[in-house]
Amino acid sequence: MEYALVRGEIQSGHGVASGKGKDERYPEGTLKQQFGHFLERGLDLSDYFMGTINVDISPCSYEIKKPKHFFKNIDWSEHIPPENFYFFDVTLHYKDKVYEGLVYMPDPETKEDHMQKPNILELILPKIEGLEYGITVDIALKKDQIDIIAK
Repeated sequence: MEYALVRGEIQSGHGVASGKGKDERYPEGTLKQQFGHFLERGLDLSDYFMGTINVDISPCSYEIKKPKHFFKNIDWSEHIPPENFYFFDVTLHYKDKVYEGLVYMPDPETKEDHMQKPNILELILPKIEGLEYGITVDIALKKDQIDIIAK
């Protein structure tokens, strides 16, 4: 298996995945509301923190190839139309430790709000102590799922 390695910086996001963003529509966070829909389709996120780590991979970008999971037309909220979701394998390397998780990507074509910059990857991982905004991390992605395009 071939991997694409990229360095990125942890940045703050909208806070809606975890519920910390104070969006009144999603007080417990969007991931918690989506959890059951993903579980029904075979993706169990119970080992992960119910929030995302936003990694800015600028100046690089990415190209979707074949996601590990693709869920179409998930009607998870009464506030927005159904969305599609992509998931890709990822490992995050931080302080000589490796954390396995997933890139969580609501399909930009079906996403209504809380848009991400095109160089941000949202990671779902176990809880990691010490991560802060501005920290540089390395991530590895399976090239057959998603590829990194160097600029």
